Amino acid sequence: MAYLNLYRDKLKSNFEFLKKEFDANEVSWGVVSKILCGNRMYLQELIDMGASEIHDSRISNLAKVKELNADVQTVYIKPPSKRNLGDVVRYADVSLNSELNTIRWISEEAVKQKKSHKIIIMVETGDLREGVMGDHLLDFYAKVFDLPNLEIIGLGTNLNCLNGVLPSADKLIQLSLYKQIIELKFNKKIPWVSAGTSVTIPLMLRKQLPKGVNHFRIGETLYFGVDLVEEKTIDGMHGNVFELLAEIIEMQEKPLLPTGTLASNPQGEVTEIDESLYGKSSYRAILDLGLLDVDPKYLMPDDGAFEILGASSDMIIINLGENPKKYKVGDLIKFQLKYMGALAILNSSYIEKRVV
Repeated sequence: MAYLNLYRDKLKSNFEFLKKEFDANEVSWGVVSKILCGNRMYLQELIDMGASEIHDSRISNLAKVKELNADVQTVYIKPPSKRNLGDVVRYADVSLNSELNTIRWISEEAVKQKKSHKIIIMVETGDLREGVMGDHLLDFYAKVFDLPNLEIIGLGTNLNCLNGVLPSADKLIQLSLYKQIIELKFNKKIPWVSAGTSVTIPLMLRKQLPKGVNHFRIGETLYFGVDLVEEKTIDGMHGNVFELLAEIIEMQEKPLLPTGTLASNPQGEVTEIDESLYGKSSYRAILDLGLLDVDPKYLMPDDGAFEILGASSDMIIINLGENPKKYKVGDLIKFQLKYMGALAILNSSYIEKRVV
């Protein structure tokens, strides 16, 4: 049986590392929990280690956070859809928005529920995902700041998630300037400049974060300890908070090449034949998970002595060569995970989740 371990001490160490850095830079921050896919056990770990603000892109996950601890501030981190606004207002204290009509609908829903809802207006700064164009921002703000039962608490931006555009001091200074202009023009206070996600952390660590930036939304660096610009583990952080263990369910010595007439497999792939491999064999193992759970390209074997040959819907095939480590049926193969691999595994109801 395949299962996923989350190492509590490593996650807590990463959390405390980031908290220390953010405190030193007078930056508030929230933990993005979407990778956990609403797993209550893992959400409780975040709360227990001190996460007082949790962000997610699935409102059902924020509902679970509120069930676990109603005092945690919940933030919905993608533009809300019209058809789930009732739940957004019910379970999210804050939402990120870039559409005028949506904000008006949120106001109406907040009045109906007799609640106050906080808004961060997202600003387009070059990556071309969500965000109001800067030229339209003053007019946009003028139409929303006095809507009933709403509080505009920040301007935010998102970078690197679509086109890979990196944050820069210039882009973040521009965001801070928008805040100052709005505050002067409308005589309103905007508490947060939410500069972005884990990809902005290297600017802060290099002491290049503009002074006006005071809020972050952090996921990947917390769980993987990664500097997303240099693509390496940050000194003092852990890159192996998660570990996947998959069980060997078949072990056989088999030919390296298939025999028979070849056609495309269910994934649309056609096996390429290397004629130099005719007559040769190796030990092949089948693991008890497959494409239904994760794309193998997001798996990183702990043991570099084997290669992943391919996968079907519920099995992954690996080549162990001469099997120098004497793996056998029932043994566990360990993998580290790339971000998208962890997201897939955590979203699979077929993989057991554990805390170590």
